[in-house]
Amino acid sequence: MLIASTYWEGAPWSFRETLPNVRVEPLVLRAADHRELSALYWEPAQEPRAAVVAMHPRVDFTRHYTFPALLEAGIGCLGANSRHPNNDIDTVHEEIVLDVGACVRWLRERGVATVILLGNSGGGSLSAFYQAQALLPANERIARTPAGKRTMLPQAEMLPADAMIYVAAHPGQGRVLGECIDPSVIDESDPRSRDRDLDMYDPQNGFCEGWIEYSDAFVTRYRAAQRARVERLDARARELLLDKHIDWVMVVYRTMANLHYVDRRLDPSDRAYGSLLSDRPDLMNYKLTGFARVVTPRAWLSTWSMSSSNADMLRHVPHIPQPTLVVSAGADREIYPRSHVEPVVAAIGAVDRTHVSIAGAGHYFERALGITHRDELMRTIVGWLAQRFEL
Repeated sequence: MLIASTYWEGAPWSFRETLPNVRVEPLVLRAADHRELSALYWEPAQEPRAAVVAMHPRVDFTRHYTFPALLEAGIGCLGANSRHPNNDIDTVHEEIVLDVGACVRWLRERGVATVILLGNSGGGSLSAFYQAQALLPANERIARTPAGKRTMLPQAEMLPADAMIYVAAHPGQGRVLGECIDPSVIDESDPRSRDRDLDMYDPQNGFCEGWIEYSDAFVTRYRAAQRARVERLDARARELLLDKHIDWVMVVYRTMANLHYVDRRLDPSDRAYGSLLSDRPDLMNYKLTGFARVVTPRAWLSTWSMSSSNADMLRHVPHIPQPTLVVSAGADREIYPRSHVEPVVAAIGAVDRTHVSIAGAGHYFERALGITHRDELMRTIVGWLAQRFEL
């Protein structure tokens, strides 16, 4: 099977435990632009003084795997879908940050004293984007999306959170896609088209199954060509947006081609071969699974363009002074120490900042080879919170 075994037993980001003495309340929340989103609020036996908000741009975090341990520690858990659950074809980050705002507002109105944004994976850049905008005066917030549409951010009530926790979080979906988009594509309308000199999976460039090392010259050419393809797609998106009579959809072929998947020398870690999604990225690169495969032009520019997206942690975390915890997974197959974790940690502006890397842990801190790293993750998170807040 091409899909990584991580996903064989269901969604690895959802807990499956039975939670005694825990109440769960289904919610329909309304964002500042009147869009509705669904959520589950999990509450421990005693009314909590602190609660987390967990949201991803598209993944259902209503049963997030961190919740059982947080609830046991007396922390409320609001797991919410964005307005685009399980489908990011039209995800515009300047809109879905309003969904985060609806969650924070609901907790404040309920009387929760301490609200923590829990940004896991793609939820990290979403949380940082929200918090940075919420801290600004309304008239200084982003007024237009990268596609040129007017936003609601200057008019919306955006209440800041009290702390930030980033778990296996990457700097932004645009930065991730910029590293895994296949630059050998010649014709965007033909998924088979390729420039052999830019194909990381062509044996003439050194590829074979198993860990390899590309030449420095090839790496330099490859990364430059990836940026050039993104810029071409940016231009195409802006061209399509000029047509006011139809909402165009872009199909972006071959987006599973990060050199790090097969060359561990470029960013050393104890990860296994391949990508988060597949043990055989050379084959999966030609299949449906992959990032940003089908998107509207406005979603491409807002979410997936490394040049245009505002959902960029490196841009926002320098301006967030609230206590910040970063927990990275040492064996993550999609988020790497030098490329992603270290730049984010270095950019954090909070005086109170902590980074913990859990050796051997996969992206979801899931069980592997009989070992689960979630206990260590949760001891880290709960201990960090207990040192700073009354729980």
